[in-house]
Amino acid sequence: MQEGNFLTSLLPLIVLFAIFYFLIILPQQRQAKAHKLMLLELKKGDKVITSGGLVGEVANVDENFIKIKLSDDVIVKVVREHISKKIDEK
Repeated sequence: MQEGNFLTSLLPLIVLFAIFYFLIILPQQRQAKAHKLMLLELKKGDKVITSGGLVGEVANVDENFIKIKLSDDVIVKVVREHISKKIDEK
């Protein structure tokens, strides 16, 4: 009888953890994986937005840094992880 009591008292915690996992942890892992893939696929000419809000065109891609052309005479060097997203021009 004690084992049944223990399982029924543990069941709400297990259900709560499962809900937490599927609603928060799993989507966050998918988003991180998609962001990492996007960073690996960046190439010269892609339009991007940085985490600081700068919008520009990729001028050069290095291992750790990406040079972004903001205007004709302004090029900035940004840490790769600070590229928020790629702008898809359709």
